[in-house]
Amino acid sequence: MSVRTSSARASNASRADLVADTALALLAERGMRGLTHRAVDEAAELPPGSTSNVARTRQALLELAVRRLADREARVLGLHELPDPRGGFPAMVDALALATHRALTRHRELTLARYELALEATRRPELRAYFDDAGARFRDQLTALLTAMGSTEPARHVLSLVAWADGLMFSCVAGAFGSRVPSLDEVRAGLRELLDGMLGA
Repeated sequence: MSVRTSSARASNASRADLVADTALALLAERGMRGLTHRAVDEAAELPPGSTSNVARTRQALLELAVRRLADREARVLGLHELPDPRGGFPAMVDALALATHRALTRHRELTLARYELALEATRRPELRAYFDDAGARFRDQLTALLTAMGSTEPARHVLSLVAWADGLMFSCVAGAFGSRVPSLDEVRAGLRELLDGMLGA
């Protein structure tokens, strides 16, 4: 592979990331109606038509945003960096609470963009399949995690854990508790109560 070819591919990847990051920012700021190819070009300060070159259709743009969202949330949540669950229940609770609190505070806009995409996916079956596939990595990681922590019904417990976390985040980002973000200690306490009940820890 030539240096020029390698650089071109890196440049294309960087342009795609820029388009996707801008799309996510627009979703958080303006909602789904505010996301257009032209709006991405303008917000990213790209030449007209640049976003269309990366993602020709609206479906392609939404898929690009979903893929980038999954990559960024994986880093925010840091599930791949969690301590060994066999090393102790308190350490695992601390790590999961920190991941949840990050999504509520420093990365609130990313969480809001996810809800915009999730709602749009309910109206677009082709996006629903793509959205679910992108999120499968989190469910798989949580299933393995809870199994290692001693869960006898990991599939049901994963659903309960995700429902708790999503409910908390939605309530604090877009719901009735939008003006009050719980502290890390409060998130930890709630998570400990949930896992205590599920795992008998």
